[in-house]
Amino acid sequence: GGRGAAGSPAASARFVRCLYAVGFLDLFGVSMVVPLMNLHIKSLGASHTVAGIIGSLYGVMQLFSSTFVGCWSDIVGRRYSLLACILLSALGYFLLGNSTTVFLFAISRVPVGIFKHTLSISKALLSDLVSERDRPLVMGRFNAASSVGFILGPVVGGYLAELEGGFYQTSFICASIFLLNGGLVWMLPWSEENSSSRDHYQDKRTNSFSAKSNHDLHLNSATSRAVTNSSFLQSPWIQVAAVLKKIKGIACSNLWDVFLVRFLMSVAILLYYSNFTLALEERFGVKPLFAGYLMSYSSALGVLAGCLLGPITRLYRHNTYRLLLHSSTFTCVLILLYASALSIWMVILSSTFLAFSTTIGRTCIIDLELTVGGNEASGTLLGVGQSVTSVGRIIAPLLSGIAQEFSPCGPPSLAVGLALVAVVIMNANKQKYHSHGSVKLKNQ
Repeated sequence: GGRGAAGSPAASARFVRCLYAVGFLDLFGVSMVVPLMNLHIKSLGASHTVAGIIGSLYGVMQLFSSTFVGCWSDIVGRRYSLLACILLSALGYFLLGNSTTVFLFAISRVPVGIFKHTLSISKALLSDLVSERDRPLVMGRFNAASSVGFILGPVVGGYLAELEGGFYQTSFICASIFLLNGGLVWMLPWSEENSSSRDHYQDKRTNSFSAKSNHDLHLNSATSRAVTNSSFLQSPWIQVAAVLKKIKGIACSNLWDVFLVRFLMSVAILLYYSNFTLALEERFGVKPLFAGYLMSYSSALGVLAGCLLGPITRLYRHNTYRLLLHSSTFTCVLILLYASALSIWMVILSSTFLAFSTTIGRTCIIDLELTVGGNEASGTLLGVGQSVTSVGRIIAPLLSGIAQEFSPCGPPSLAVGLALVAVVIMNANKQKYHSHGSVKLKNQ
């Protein structure tokens, strides 16, 4: 595999550790505020319908902006795009802390809805920094660090919410955390990273696993690097044209099956969690508090799974495709176990192992996207993948509502079918990715 993008192993390690901290602080700040937002907007006098519309608009903005922002990071460089997204997200949370009316609340969600793609750009930067062989391990640790922030954030936010003006204080603290993240990103050793990134990209090109699917992406990325090296403050029209060209390259590549698998598995997992609390109460008579503890338990196991990705990928000899196929199959079986569970202990068992299989699957699908699509377009690829997941978040509640009309087990049963289709698609394209594992082994 290619060597790290930073000039020395020590510099690369510092870069990666700082990005772990960025991921942790990002989700820590966001998870402090998000659970309190529905209560706040209702306290401002908004109806359930208005609150739902504002939430949906945020999802739509995320859907359409993720691809463009990710591609923009390929064009202007990770440093400026990541800083811009962090600072504009901080502005959004600062405005949220001043939202005394429903209109101001809605306005505060606009910059966050468009530019809150800091984690995606951080992952793209990580893919630039590390070799293809080490990428699943580093991505897994980044996800684990972020998940720790997601676990701790609601606890701190809930405590602050008990204070007078607690929501406003929490929003300002979240904005301050994003400013702190901006400072961390600014202080990273970018000069070392930029000086050797060209060599890193050349190494990645020689180790490309599918020349046919990567041809257009490599052509576009060469153009985008020339644009990036000239100046960040270019004509916006040049940047827009470059962004559209890169998106066209993704659309014309043969990545449809990878994104379809991501979509199907995302919807399946969302369906699993969609009525989790209600279904446990109806099927087993357990209280919502127990369901909350069970979900926190699963999140903690997800962090552990992220830390164990290194040994697991070595066990699979760094064959990401085979690991993704097995983890997706295991996820399908575990959701089936939950849907047919006769006791709460079977639910606990399925939740325990599902935390591992879903964490591994999320990391593997990102690694497969970058391997097939070409690491040089990593921002665009991660942006498109995020858009695919956003479509799943829009569709899953609708499918869940329809399925629940038939049975509390309807959503997970539908999830089993979708996951099974994803596994069939991966098996049908097995020959296409057969050389994936051997390429990684040759690069070790």
